[in-house]
Amino acid sequence: MSTRRSPLDDEHRRLGAKITPFGGWEMPLNYADGTIAEHLACRQDSVVFDVSHLGTVRVSGPDAHRRLQETLTNDLDKIRAGRAQYTHLLDDDGSVLDDIIVWWRPEGDVFDVMPNASNTDRVVAAVGGVDVTAERAVLAVQGPKFAERIADVMPDAANVGRNDVTTLDWRGVPCTVAGTGYTGERGVEIAIPSAAAPDLWRALLDAGVTPAGLGARDTLRLEAGLPLHGHELGPGITPLQAGLEWVVAWKKPTFRGRAALEAEKAACPRRRLRGITTEGRRPPRAECPVRVDGVEVGTTTSGNFSPILGHGIALAFLTPEIEDGSRVTVDLRGTELPGQVVPLPFVRKG
Repeated sequence: MSTRRSPLDDEHRRLGAKITPFGGWEMPLNYADGTIAEHLACRQDSVVFDVSHLGTVRVSGPDAHRRLQETLTNDLDKIRAGRAQYTHLLDDDGSVLDDIIVWWRPEGDVFDVMPNASNTDRVVAAVGGVDVTAERAVLAVQGPKFAERIADVMPDAANVGRNDVTTLDWRGVPCTVAGTGYTGERGVEIAIPSAAAPDLWRALLDAGVTPAGLGARDTLRLEAGLPLHGHELGPGITPLQAGLEWVVAWKKPTFRGRAALEAEKAACPRRRLRGITTEGRRPPRAECPVRVDGVEVGTTTSGNFSPILGHGIALAFLTPEIEDGSRVTVDLRGTELPGQVVPLPFVRKG
């Protein structure tokens, strides 16, 4: 399969972005000022990410709600048209095939299901619908000053609340705007037809929004304690192990993988996702053994340097008896990094 490029690819290259492969796409890793500068801009002001590599599967028609409700873990009846919901698509063994945001569009029986980059085909296979990823770009504007910055570009977008979904015009172009994001900060994600995306991108930069790449997106989501598919979610990993039982609607009569998940809940999960802070600036990485008093109790799934905290942080699956405050060591290629188990998130909004 050929590598795909975003409708904003020329804009990224014009800015001198470092381009990296990700989920079958070529996407910007960072720009000239680097990942840490982009990370801090998001925590202190505002940034814009190109997240066009995320899929969009449009599920519509009178049976759309039923198909999603019977397949995905969360309960669509908890929300309404004009709202977004985080949910999971499970395999039959209860593990997470994908974590998804569903945008329930204001039209009422139209849902934009937003899978991770490499999982669009399996989502179509599970819930039906039409893959419209190639028709649009998605720009994520995030940060404490996002509303102030975006007000000069798309004024009504500044008033879109958390998890709201609405349709707006920008220079006569219809857009879908959702109060969602992946940084732990306030913000919106804007789906815009591909041809108009470069103009919107440039308008946001002209308004003082900083472009940011996948590097900052990863460090930001890690500080916020948010899972990444392929690390904290994926084959063999269930919502219960990942600390995400809140996305499982047990009161629903059915969803894919329910029987396996019920069995795990009854037996108690054998591991759970925890946060670890480490001492010093050297960051832990994924797939590092975690030990307590020399005994291995788990493995890290993600790790990096936290620009806000000034030391290393990691997510790890640990045996369930390990509590917050426990002293641990993370084995980084033979170097033992002292650490401590802490509650998530590492950094809270604002």
